[in-house]
Amino acid sequence: MFKTKLEILKSILGQYYCSSEEYVFFCPRCEHHKKKLSINLDKNVFKCWICDWRGKNIYRVVRRYGTYDQKQTWKSFDSTVDVVSFSSKLFESPVLNHKQKISLPDEFKSLANKSMPKSAYYPINYLESRGIGKSDIIRWKIGYCEEGEYAGRIIIPSFDEDGDVNYFIARSYDREWPRYKNPIGVRKDIIFNDLFLDFHEDLVIVEGVFDAIVAGPNAVPLLGSTLNEHHPLLEKIIENDTPIYIGIDADAKKKELKIINFLLKNDIEVRRIDIGPYSDVGQMKRDIFLDKKQSAALVNSGNYLYEVIKEAL
Repeated sequence: MFKTKLEILKSILGQYYCSSEEYVFFCPRCEHHKKKLSINLDKNVFKCWICDWRGKNIYRVVRRYGTYDQKQTWKSFDSTVDVVSFSSKLFESPVLNHKQKISLPDEFKSLANKSMPKSAYYPINYLESRGIGKSDIIRWKIGYCEEGEYAGRIIIPSFDEDGDVNYFIARSYDREWPRYKNPIGVRKDIIFNDLFLDFHEDLVIVEGVFDAIVAGPNAVPLLGSTLNEHHPLLEKIIENDTPIYIGIDADAKKKELKIINFLLKNDIEVRRIDIGPYSDVGQMKRDIFLDKKQSAALVNSGNYLYEVIKEAL
């Protein structure tokens, strides 16, 4: 395994030399003319001594610059390694039980079926007005309620990593007020649709579910909550060293900066998506969001501090 990983790195980064326990390559990020990217396979860390690109998981290098086959081979090795419980080694506080299981409303009707009752016309028409089509409905398992407590509302369920429903969004499509009427007495600090997320690839963090639908399949909404050291989403991001794109609503600047601060403290690669002139991602067409994501700026401690000062003025 060790030799195979080294061969993968060599094929991606080129020739190297050994320095004590480290292998030193050319850095693909800053492209400095000397070998300055140090990689320690035993400790699973890397650092460039020129541009300060660093990480606690070498797979980040492979994921960013390797081929599909190289990434799959690397992941097959990593999946066989036993890892000490992430929460217990990262945080001093006891491991929290984030499991939450709820039921969908009894009146829930799926919009993913081939045959639909006449009442489905109105929720489907509403979704189409927001640019949400059949493939989105199937992926997000969207339904609606014609009657009952959630009558006149779109229902978007969330599934945990075991496939159990752990939350749902109920959004009015029929002028019911308030617009959102979500389950009472259940926590929001869950990973929305954890079942369908890939933490080994770039993850987009947005504010709401409709933002996440626009942002693509590997996007997660915060549901109004923020990230702290005990939030299961943050724990999973750090555990997998997941690169993050963050596109929070324009009126939640302080919240966005707080989240970025948590991620930077844990050495997570963060890119900030400029959503202006829109107030949220859900208002964008998907091609516009994709363009903004591709041009998202990498955040480091320097430009983060600048944003904090600007916000305080």
